[in-house]
Amino acid sequence: MPSDSHPRAGAVLLREARAEDADALTRLFLDSRAAALPYLPRVHSDEATLGWMTHVVLPGTDVWVAELGKDGGTAEPVGFVSVDGDEIEQLYLRPDMRRRGIGTRLLAKARERSPQGLGLYTFQRNADARAFYERHGFTAVGFDDGSRNEENEPDVRYRWSPAG
Repeated sequence: MPSDSHPRAGAVLLREARAEDADALTRLFLDSRAAALPYLPRVHSDEATLGWMTHVVLPGTDVWVAELGKDGGTAEPVGFVSVDGDEIEQLYLRPDMRRRGIGTRLLAKARERSPQGLGLYTFQRNADARAFYERHGFTAVGFDDGSRNEENEPDVRYRWSPAG
């Protein structure tokens, strides 16, 4: 099935993101963060977040979307990964789509795009994300006090290399 075809109802397909995905990916990003990270301060409006998605994330990184097929041949985004070189910048799932293997598929796509290795940051308090990355072979290589991110939330640096 070509990468831009819609998956059959109930199936998930990965495809490259398009500019017209900005609204849906922004909503997915905001909903996911609100559900998984309720303690995180909102430092940008929805409109500013849409601008960031439209003008920074989509044109500036390699973005793959996980789409869930619906009846009638339509599909809706349920997750995405954004990779810049060997750095995972974003990996988010719609809150009700967690623990279905979609994050693992998106991570596999990131590894395919950067087979030499990957790095990422996640918040120290994000225990679910940390467990996910550790389960997939990422190793914590550094911790900081949050001064490097807008939320001022302590984070952890992870690395994955194919050699282990």
